Amino acid sequence: MAKPISPLPPTPVEVIEKAPPGACDTHVHILAAPGEFPLYDKRTEDPAQTFARYLSDYRQHLAALGISKGIIVQSIFYGTDNSVTVAAIEELGKGFKGIGLLTDDATDVDLDAFVASNLCGVRLNYVHGGVLTWGGLKAMAPRLAQRGLHVQMLMHADQHMLDIAKDLDGLGIPVVFDHIGWPSDMSGGPENKGFQALCTALTQGQAYVKLSGLYRVSNAPYTDTDPFVQALVAANPARCLWGSDWPHVMLNGAEMPHGHALWNAFLRAVPDPAQREQILVHNPAKLYRI
Repeated sequence: MAKPISPLPPTPVEVIEKAPPGACDTHVHILAAPGEFPLYDKRTEDPAQTFARYLSDYRQHLAALGISKGIIVQSIFYGTDNSVTVAAIEELGKGFKGIGLLTDDATDVDLDAFVASNLCGVRLNYVHGGVLTWGGLKAMAPRLAQRGLHVQMLMHADQHMLDIAKDLDGLGIPVVFDHIGWPSDMSGGPENKGFQALCTALTQGQAYVKLSGLYRVSNAPYTDTDPFVQALVAANPARCLWGSDWPHVMLNGAEMPHGHALWNAFLRAVPDPAQREQILVHNPAKLYRI
């Protein structure tokens, strides 16, 4: 049965206030047309265009924002076959690294190949199921630490954070939470206990968070996400990152965003130029070593 085609993002619009030199977009996906790279049987969509076209459009996206570095996150479209992400990193060159997928039973050979491919972290997906479990991650963590790898996690802070917070200290690796903790219910505001547990993890230096994915919980201009972003930055600006989540796949009913609207939301919620530079330049340089 044919799968729906993932929609294409709007044409990038050059922003009035561009990013500072050395800025990094820490969350993007590069895809490819069916047949170019092996697709995951359990994917919910098919990519819309070719690998070359995604790369070309991504470069336009970066240029419009004035960003020169990026982290390519393996999409569940491809399961544990990280070849499309590795190919994208190779094409983009210096200043670009990746986050890949591994299963619970990944061997040392798998991990060494992972590092050799310029992948610096493994993704764990609590929302869509994914291929790595929390228990598998905890068992794997010492081997990840030996190789300087971290874990990037997609979860709903209001549903999951209280359960996993107790394990963060013992992991021994950086933990990066996607999409402002992706609150599944924003009605309680940033005072929600799960979201507060995320803020505490930042304050205590146990985790990072990406100020990304606003369109997954709100509609433009995303003003109702400002208190969440501001609470995370207030908790610890040294543990915040920014990502566009381009090209915005698997919308699941969310409104397709414009890149400049997401960028403007970041500038509005984080008005201090020094904090912006820390989040866009210094924090990713430290975590990803780029």
